[in-house]
Amino acid sequence: MTKTDAGGGLGRASAILASGTFVSRILGFVSAAVLARAIGTTGAGADTFAIANQLPNNIYAIIAGGLLSAVLVPQIVKAGMHDDGGQRFINRLVTLGLAVFVLAAVIATIAAPLLVDLYSQQSADGSRGLSPDEMALATAFAYWCLPQVLFYAIYSLLGEVLNARKIFGPFTWTPVLNNLVAIAGMVVFIVAFGGDPAHTDASTWTAPMIALLAGSATLGIAVQGLGLFWFWRRAGLTYRPDFHWRGVGLGATGKAASWVFGMIVITQLAGIVQSNVASQAGGSGDASVRVLGLSWLIFMLPHSIVAVSIATAYYTRMSTHAHEGNLGGVRADFSASMRSIGLIMVFAAVGLIVLAFPFSAVFDNDFDDVQQMGYVVIAYLVGLVPFSILFLIQRTFYSLGDTRTPFFLQVFQSALFVLGALVVAGFEREWIAVGIAAVTSIAGSAQALVAAVMLRRRLGRLDAGRILRRYALFALAALPAAAVGVGLLFAMGGTTQDGFAVSDWFTALVSMVVIGGAMGLVYAGVLVAFRNPELGEIVRPVVRRLRGRG
Repeated sequence: MTKTDAGGGLGRASAILASGTFVSRILGFVSAAVLARAIGTTGAGADTFAIANQLPNNIYAIIAGGLLSAVLVPQIVKAGMHDDGGQRFINRLVTLGLAVFVLAAVIATIAAPLLVDLYSQQSADGSRGLSPDEMALATAFAYWCLPQVLFYAIYSLLGEVLNARKIFGPFTWTPVLNNLVAIAGMVVFIVAFGGDPAHTDASTWTAPMIALLAGSATLGIAVQGLGLFWFWRRAGLTYRPDFHWRGVGLGATGKAASWVFGMIVITQLAGIVQSNVASQAGGSGDASVRVLGLSWLIFMLPHSIVAVSIATAYYTRMSTHAHEGNLGGVRADFSASMRSIGLIMVFAAVGLIVLAFPFSAVFDNDFDDVQQMGYVVIAYLVGLVPFSILFLIQRTFYSLGDTRTPFFLQVFQSALFVLGALVVAGFEREWIAVGIAAVTSIAGSAQALVAAVMLRRRLGRLDAGRILRRYALFALAALPAAAVGVGLLFAMGGTTQDGFAVSDWFTALVSMVVIGGAMGLVYAGVLVAFRNPELGEIVRPVVRRLRGRG
């Protein structure tokens, strides 16, 4: 089982987190591609399943979501100083969490019709929004998907306890099991019922089809969550139900959690607006809920592998520094993690913008659909770097025990987003998804800027000069890389119908490897020429290991 020490283990922890996330995300893309072959990326089947399968994430976010990572890690670190090493706190916390999550999952499943109605736009004539038959199909999917609330919560609760104990591996590797189960379910679905375009109309769906597709999705989440109990035992952790919830520090946890809960509610209110606006283009063949989900999956790939892995590894140590009153240590960790994240995220944003059309072609062979999705991906990626910066800033506030400031920052972002989404609601159907993605990037970038100013006030200084110089260098290195990438994209037909780079999923993957590889070599070459220390910190351990094996 993987543990890290308080000193030199951060690089190893980040690598373990990144490797597990990388494998999981790759399988996630395989899962999304197989799902696209099964039910398409547009039309009734794709949009209604996307709405239903997103509901458990939304409900889970409201009852727990960022609450667990924002609040539990600092509290478990503190509880570890108790005479029992925090065991009573963990037992009571897990018992309370399981009780709340079981109740929430039951209520959410019973309320499936109300939730589908809340998160989607219905249209009697089908001109803008989902038809009554499509709403019924979404509700049927939701009954099978909403029990996922319980298993998402179990995964996060047990995983954050492991993270707080500096055992990072299981949290990032158990999603691999989820993806394998989901892929198997979709392959069986295609074999049994055929694939897209047979399922683009709501009237073609039967009860066995719904049960197989949505049921296998829920089974995958169950395996992911329950699997962590096995890793707990392997890590030497024990759990005994304990319903005595007084006197062990849960009150402090509740106070810290109240602001995070408010922040999540605000986020979900904005999410309801987004889902309703997006579903206006649903069931029509235009980019809608499903395309937004796939585009967000592409957007989240580098963030999940790099930013989350680095921030999670630093987060536990920043929480320890903050508990000891060592703000200098918090500042040093914040600066180091910001520079490490920026090295990869600047290149990822530029590279994925260049590769947006080939990436979209992995999921759909129709060039019009590829274009629509490509524009959505680009609109999201404009905000990738600010999004990752904001994630780290939020974790820094949480390590300081400050959940109040992130709440007001989220209110600011959500207000901007809702205003923008209401404007987008008046767009033509084919531009609604692009508009939502653009508004998301604008609002998120504004939030990141304000958050950085607020964190500087909290810490006194942020090593801003060095951080900005590094980001300027990363942007400079990305310019020639982008030029090479765009040239290769045009040469490989990435912007024309029937072009090699967008003709099918295989040629799209080949094109991404060639173009992305060339861009990466140029980017790294410029950084080497400027002797960038962050690149050296990544390369040196790899070189040492290769020499050691040689």
